[in-house]
Amino acid sequence: MKTILNVIWLVFSGFWLFLGYLLAALLLFITIIGIPFGLAALRIGVYALWPFGQTVVDRPGAGAPSCVGNVLWLVLAGWWLALTHIVTGVLQCLTIIGIPLGLANFKMIPVSLMPLGKEIVSTDRPFAGRW
Repeated sequence: MKTILNVIWLVFSGFWLFLGYLLAALLLFITIIGIPFGLAALRIGVYALWPFGQTVVDRPGAGAPSCVGNVLWLVLAGWWLALTHIVTGVLQCLTIIGIPLGLANFKMIPVSLMPLGKEIVSTDRPFAGRW
């Protein structure tokens, strides 16, 4: 079932969301200071490409630098990436078939707003990055 949902997701929104994250990453890679943020954008972009069967967990040991980085991320790229998830999710929820896809978009809003200090893991192994 995850594979079917991922293929439908890829066709209707995953590819376009991935391109948005890729654009954000490329813009952030322009400066040396933006490289960690660009890496975070790429990580979330891959998650946006194939989200079913994956989940977001807090990374142990992420402290104050992640908090400061998340504030910068929110200003630089997070708000408009979250806005794309909101718009796409609402549009997908207009159809019965699109409701699971819209809910997946809404699930991505927190990580698109504050990605640092988070880790994307498989739902088969949700504690993989914790030990």
